[in-house]
Amino acid sequence: MNSQAASGHIWLIFFFFTSSAKGNLETPSFQPGILYQYRYSLEVQLDYVSRLSLQGSRMRAEALVQVHLLWRNLAGEQLLQIQIQDLKVHHDSKHEKSQNVTGDPTTEVVLGKEDTAELQLPVFLHWNNGKVEGIYGDGGGRPQTLNLKQGLISLLQFQPHSGTATEEDVSGSCQVTYVVSKDSVVKTKDLHSCTRPKFGFTSVNKIFGVLWQPTSKSFYSVRGSLIQSVLSEESHEVSPTLKSSIGTKIVSRQQLELVSSSMPGPAETPVQSLQEALAGILEKHQPISTISPPFKRTCMQCPSLKTYLRTLGNRRVKMDVSKVSTTWQFHRFIQMLRDAKKRDVLQLLRKAPEKMVTFFIDAAVAAQSTASLAALSEFLDFSNKGQVPLLEQFLYAAAFSPRPSKELLRLVLDKLNGKELDPAIWETGIIVIGTLAGKLCRMKLCGLQEVGLGMETVLRRLRDTKENSEIIIYLLSLQNSLLPETIPTLLHYAEEGSSGVSGTAVSALQRFSSQHITGEVKKAMRRIFHQKNRNYEKTSRLAAAEILLDNEPLPMDLTNILLATRELEAEMSKFLLSKIQTSLHSHHHPARKAMKEILKDPQINNYNYLSKTGSSSSFSGPLAVTDDMLSTFSLELLFTESGGLLRKSVSGFMLRSHGHQLQAAQVSVEAQGLESVLGESNTEGEEEQELMAGMSAIFFEVQLRPIVFFQGYTDLMAKVLLSSGEPTNVVKGNVLLMDHEQAIPLQSGLQSVVKLQGALGLDISANIDMNLWEQESRTSIKTRGGLAIDFTAEIDAPFFQASVKSQIEAEASINFDTAVRFSGNPVLMCLQLREEQLPYREIFTISESSLNQSITVRKGRRGIIAGRELSLHRANSEMCKILLTETKE
Repeated sequence: MNSQAASGHIWLIFFFFTSSAKGNLETPSFQPGILYQYRYSLEVQLDYVSRLSLQGSRMRAEALVQVHLLWRNLAGEQLLQIQIQDLKVHHDSKHEKSQNVTGDPTTEVVLGKEDTAELQLPVFLHWNNGKVEGIYGDGGGRPQTLNLKQGLISLLQFQPHSGTATEEDVSGSCQVTYVVSKDSVVKTKDLHSCTRPKFGFTSVNKIFGVLWQPTSKSFYSVRGSLIQSVLSEESHEVSPTLKSSIGTKIVSRQQLELVSSSMPGPAETPVQSLQEALAGILEKHQPISTISPPFKRTCMQCPSLKTYLRTLGNRRVKMDVSKVSTTWQFHRFIQMLRDAKKRDVLQLLRKAPEKMVTFFIDAAVAAQSTASLAALSEFLDFSNKGQVPLLEQFLYAAAFSPRPSKELLRLVLDKLNGKELDPAIWETGIIVIGTLAGKLCRMKLCGLQEVGLGMETVLRRLRDTKENSEIIIYLLSLQNSLLPETIPTLLHYAEEGSSGVSGTAVSALQRFSSQHITGEVKKAMRRIFHQKNRNYEKTSRLAAAEILLDNEPLPMDLTNILLATRELEAEMSKFLLSKIQTSLHSHHHPARKAMKEILKDPQINNYNYLSKTGSSSSFSGPLAVTDDMLSTFSLELLFTESGGLLRKSVSGFMLRSHGHQLQAAQVSVEAQGLESVLGESNTEGEEEQELMAGMSAIFFEVQLRPIVFFQGYTDLMAKVLLSSGEPTNVVKGNVLLMDHEQAIPLQSGLQSVVKLQGALGLDISANIDMNLWEQESRTSIKTRGGLAIDFTAEIDAPFFQASVKSQIEAEASINFDTAVRFSGNPVLMCLQLREEQLPYREIFTISESSLNQSITVRKGRRGIIAGRELSLHRANSEMCKILLTETKE
């Protein structure tokens, strides 16, 4: 342990042992005619949270600080001159096998003449009974240099009695708690409470944000009215929510010790007011803000779009969005586009090779700069039928934006207003309006004119239309918005709409959190499930039952649902009982405890109730569990009653982390009306349904436009006879998932900036093969993706810069295949969920630079997670053996 660290720990022990005697201190003050000298030390450490062989960056500074009184009044106000002298800066240089090392290897940092001159300029403190009332200077000096002086002055701010107060210092306006004992003060600052000038941004979904855990304590030793010493320690742990091991820890320590109070100093200024005293010292005295303004480091070596455009025509086009190399290119283009001018972005879009235009559209939307959005507005023509693929790419890129802006929503609204649009673009655009409005509301921007206009447009058009297909699209828009004020509208269509409309509305209500599933919502769900007013399609009834089961269920509802299974059709009953069994085995399910109590009743927990036959099932289980995240997979299968055909399958992936959750993916494949084709009859009381098969998908909480595989008998036969065997593209492109930038002002006056950017290249395709003659169907959903996460923490001083960077990359492929043979009894069905092997790599980089040297050290590690096929349940495994064996033969 070095001497400074030992000194700090001794002071900590001293203050803890002397904190037992409560009381007030004398009013703090300095005496005229005395030059007070303090030894000031500052230490900052930037390191990784996880234990790596790579050492972080450490910088130490020492100086002599002179303080003397210039003016005072009877109320206890004082004007102090504070001056830093003999500043020396060192940093640890113990990196092994350093790369890119230039300059003198010594640990002492050479200060420039300009830095030295600015640091020695005095500042003037208006001090009132320990409170910093104002700071003044001559207006010279760079912000970073002034911040260091502000950090020094922040040590002089304390109150001589216990209690809680709101104080303003370099950290912002913060809540501070004091515990005062004999000759000592302990000051605790709540850094989460601090308010300061707005800077940076973060993702809407907290799972894609960061965890910030700050602490700040200062310990004062006071003798009489004079500060003898101050020790301030501050730490910040910052990490991505999903993976804390790549986080950073920032530790800052300041120490001020009195070394002399006997040297003669300048005489007190004999004037009446503070302004007169300042005027006598400085010709033009200017106030210096107590709060340090946030600032961004300028990147001198970052590539520019203008440079890229010079070689655009010579570049070969070879880009697979599911490869991590493409995802890293996406990262770089976002940064280039954020700093580019409109004319350069527009030139990029117009001159890009055809296969790369969608990639640049994704990057321009993710950049979300004024210039990039203006260029997109000019480039995209929503009345041009030839641009339909590009328009849909733009709309989905907007929907997936991790932190959309009002300008982005306004752009979408303007493009959709008053134009003859392709039906697919119109549907996608309406769904995206709800998505953007909902995200802006979660960013506490619900009051924006654009949000009101967007939701008013959706609700007005919903009221005016009678077409079921249009109603469903508007309801999907409301589903994506997740705004509580839309719940009455969803309830109306859930109870009064046709079968397809009702099912969509109830599914939309399933997406809301428990706090919005009120008593009124539950009453409506009971009416739908128990069919109090009319008959409902079985998918609507089952979704209503799930809402009752999944949202703080009442024992009455659990009992009534169990009792209803005795009267329900076999497949519905089997599905519900399977759902209940799943809840009993899930530690996170809200119905688990109440259900266990109810099943203690032997009149319910018996063979007649719980042993229904059928093929329908519900399954949920963990995929991956880490210290930060729980990933689960769920699968629901509902079969028809008469022919044993698959009516609907829903597969989903859910992420839970630190109290937040995210529907990462959910794919629903639905078929209806097939009974009539195969000569089977509908269930009694159920309305005749049109022959149809389609798919609906949710990715990262965004409901996409549904895809119809076939609709009607004629369309089915055409698809069967003319099928090319090519899969249907569901979503393909690059998505920015994580976008976070945060300035952390340290009390020392140094500033740290934390950046997180995570992107995913996604390629999802689906295929359905229906063989009516053999009475077989096969569906295949293939998901490939490349993930790249870049996490950086920087610290800047006028004479020193340091950063730690963590980068993670991985490529994944997941296949979900379904094979059904419904010619026999029982129906045979095989589900296969396969994860291919997953290669990943982690790269850690430390960078330091000063006037006399520059150091970059990089280390990495890579590995492969073996592929696997998930065993869903025993019955499925047995059916797969039969079907797959027969296929091979």
